[in-house]
Amino acid sequence: MNSTHKLLALGLLIATLLITVSACTTAAPGEVQVKEVEVTRVVEVEAETEVTVPEGATVVDFWHAFGGGRKLLIQRMVTDYNYTHPGTFVKVENKGSYRDTLNASILAAKQGNPPHIVQIFEIGSQLAIDSGIFVPIEDYVKGPEFQPDDYIGGVANYYKIGGKFNSMPWNSSNPILYYNKDIFREAGLDPEAPPETFEEMLDVCEQIVSSGAAKNCISWPLHTWFFEQWMANMGAELANNGNGRDARATEVFLTSDAAKTIVSWWKEMHDKGYYAYSGKLEDWSGADAIFVSGQAAMEITSTSDVVNRQNDAAENGFELGTSYLPYPEDSERQGVIVGGASMWLTGGHPDAEMQAAKDFIIWFTNTENAVRWHKATGYFPIRKSSVDVLEVENWFEMNPAYQAAFDQLLETKPVRATQGALIGAFPEVRTIVEQAVEKVLAGEASVDEALSAAKVEADKAIEDYNKSVQ
Repeated sequence: MNSTHKLLALGLLIATLLITVSACTTAAPGEVQVKEVEVTRVVEVEAETEVTVPEGATVVDFWHAFGGGRKLLIQRMVTDYNYTHPGTFVKVENKGSYRDTLNASILAAKQGNPPHIVQIFEIGSQLAIDSGIFVPIEDYVKGPEFQPDDYIGGVANYYKIGGKFNSMPWNSSNPILYYNKDIFREAGLDPEAPPETFEEMLDVCEQIVSSGAAKNCISWPLHTWFFEQWMANMGAELANNGNGRDARATEVFLTSDAAKTIVSWWKEMHDKGYYAYSGKLEDWSGADAIFVSGQAAMEITSTSDVVNRQNDAAENGFELGTSYLPYPEDSERQGVIVGGASMWLTGGHPDAEMQAAKDFIIWFTNTENAVRWHKATGYFPIRKSSVDVLEVENWFEMNPAYQAAFDQLLETKPVRATQGALIGAFPEVRTIVEQAVEKVLAGEASVDEALSAAKVEADKAIEDYNKSVQ
């Protein structure tokens, strides 16, 4: 008899939701005003359907962290694979956030039942290696089927750790500036000349807010990812020992001049009422809502949101522009760190399952699917061969919003700072930095006080982690 598994099939319902967002006023530091705005959003509606596993098929479990339209796309791609590879059945499951997915996979391994394939966010790389549950992909996938030289420079620069690829790159991104060209015009600004530096950002924001073109100037989530990106853009390493790549990181440089420059500018933008966020840590949708509703003229967020922002602009009737991540004018732009995640292969499964999992990863990240994934999400076309396909199609010329994101990565200099840090306790360090910035914005601590305290706490977290894996 065939075995049957219940999987969630997602339907999409377009709805107009009243989303409450908080925007900083210029009345006093830390004061916020709550305003309800109408924002068109996609809402998931879940329904259970029966999916039959063919008799005798090798079953592969694939865990990922995506919801919404990306979850639907992944399910469709997996369905395509299962249809064209009848000897294998891939079961795909969303496990929540990036952190949740990594934690769930480690717990499952401890319980003796790990999934075969896990999507792990980039800062989880050191923790994944230390966990001992994953097989280095380059050791297992050999020969012409791997093609590591086909990855674009920024992607290979990040994921080549200790001279090898431990995982297969998949969804890669970096932060870019999105802006509302109509608000720029209303403020008397050139819609084709967005600010490139911290200093230009302050000047542009003053004109936007004082003209009344928008209540606030810019939004981005209060998330350490942006702090990390600005450090890299200034050529400043986040951690010692070559950003943790020459030897295990033992401290983070949170009291460096670069770190203080970033948080001081962030504080100034907030105090002048230029920077607005929802009041919650890591609230991506809150920042989106502030920008999409027209309360802010600009947003800094992931390149993976290009498709969403284009749809938002069309639905809400404004012209969208994209540009590079700003940097301090007294530094030289170095570029950005690849964000996103990669696919990790767990060990200890029967040979047939390991082979099937390996074959699926190769198919899922091949040239054709890299193009498909990029077009549908905005994540980078991570393979040189996929870029060739897109250029033949004149994709970037016809879709200029994607161009800035890709050019920014291609122009990134391959230095230790832009390679990204490897820190075992990275998720905890991120939370510590976010809480420090939150205190600065609320006026509860000075920049020096908050960063000094955060360094002590982060270094202790790193020390405790390192002891746990020695």
